[in-house]
Amino acid sequence: MSEIIRSNGYLPNFRNKADGLNLLTCLPEQSIKTAFFDPQYRGVLDKLSYGNEGAKRGQARCSLSQMDEPTIKRFIREIDRVLLPGGHLFLWVDKFHLCQGVLQWLQHTELNLVDMVVWNKGKIGMGYRTRRKSEYLVVCQKNPVRAKGIWTVHNIPDVWDEKTPKTHPHSKPLNLQKALIEATTQEGDWVLDPASGGYSVLTACQDLNRNFIGCDIEFGEEPIHNEDNRERTTLSVVFFGLCNKCNFFLNF
Repeated sequence: MSEIIRSNGYLPNFRNKADGLNLLTCLPEQSIKTAFFDPQYRGVLDKLSYGNEGAKRGQARCSLSQMDEPTIKRFIREIDRVLLPGGHLFLWVDKFHLCQGVLQWLQHTELNLVDMVVWNKGKIGMGYRTRRKSEYLVVCQKNPVRAKGIWTVHNIPDVWDEKTPKTHPHSKPLNLQKALIEATTQEGDWVLDPASGGYSVLTACQDLNRNFIGCDIEFGEEPIHNEDNRERTTLSVVFFGLCNKCNFFLNF
């Protein structure tokens, strides 16, 4: 798997700056045990239509590239393709998509909605009526649907309290993601996040000795260029050192 990833210009266990759809098309079928997906959409902002975006409210969120519905469906179909049978997709949604339904996103896949976790962020957010304090994580499983022998941790509550540092406009709870990865994978398994944002899933995988493959279109490093730069830097240091030695002997 690592060789396939590298041959396509990406690095495993790395903050790849790249288009998630391009990354997904390079992955082999049925190669991923667990996936996380946080689509970048404007659900809450569009519904509330505050009108002052870009001044203070929602500025960081508005500056990010947005995904339309067809793009989200393409991501989910590709995730379905690369998931192992019985593998899980953890799909982040907001209140409006939750109420309007996300099942249409799962059409033409082998994914089934099997559970949901509510994340209590511990702080008050936006809202004209009720103020938003939670986000929602829809749990999907690829056929065959079963928990025995696949979901191995049974003390995860369906309402999860965790305050998260604001390191990204869409920062996600590290400990919740670690618990879900532990429940659905074993050490050495591959975990996917094609819209990584703050790369908290990568951090969780590093802590748990899982392999991570993921990227973000706006955040991270370009892996090929990064390796080339390291090689150029090393050559420059060696060349500079040789020149200094030559000058020393010439002046002796």
